[in-house]
Amino acid sequence: MTLEFVLRLSAAFLLGVAIGLERQMRQRTAGLRTITLVASGACLFVTLGVLTGNGTGGITQIAAYVVSGVGFLGGGVIMRDKGSIQGINTAATLWCAAAVGVLCGAGHYGPAFAGTIVVLLTNTVLREVSRAINTSPVSAADLVREYMLTVVCREPDEVHIRAALSNAMSSTPLSFQSLTSRDVAGDNDPARVEVTATLRLHPKDQPKLEQIASRLAMEKSVSSVSWSGNDAEPTPE
Repeated sequence: MTLEFVLRLSAAFLLGVAIGLERQMRQRTAGLRTITLVASGACLFVTLGVLTGNGTGGITQIAAYVVSGVGFLGGGVIMRDKGSIQGINTAATLWCAAAVGVLCGAGHYGPAFAGTIVVLLTNTVLREVSRAINTSPVSAADLVREYMLTVVCREPDEVHIRAALSNAMSSTPLSFQSLTSRDVAGDNDPARVEVTATLRLHPKDQPKLEQIASRLAMEKSVSSVSWSGNDAEPTPE
């Protein structure tokens, strides 16, 4: 039984090293040592169930506890940075490494080896596939972006500019969200109004917004026209 225990632990260690090396080379939060420890630890817990003779039910219960524990560990490598979430793939890799360790602890070496190959292929081959998809033309992506078009004009011409903006949005057409105005104080000409239109559209439709801004800039009562856009986000399902 001692030889079998060593064999199972060695298999978990080697497969954990294989998964961890890929993460370490990419300088991820959970690298070689962490993933190897997760795989080896999962194997030790499951082997404990085997050594104590708890049967298949006991091993399954221990494996469930291992999954829960690794879930908390994976949460520690997920970070939020400037609105984006980092580390989800590494957390998922930790979860898969624990599964490999559980399989080794239960003596299922073939499935454990196959699981390791799948994890490595996912983190290498599919990584390049996802990059190719992300670099595809933005017109093929299902995205939406919020834009702010701001026009500064004379106060008496506010109604005309608001009407021109509304008509332009309707005729293009663009997803018109709101239209607001506020007074702009100035030293030379205090009677100025800033009219801001908020709209949401696909990034490929940005040239339409630029055309509207160019047309409005030609109005005699307009002193400035500007627009800005927020980060693109996926279209809601």
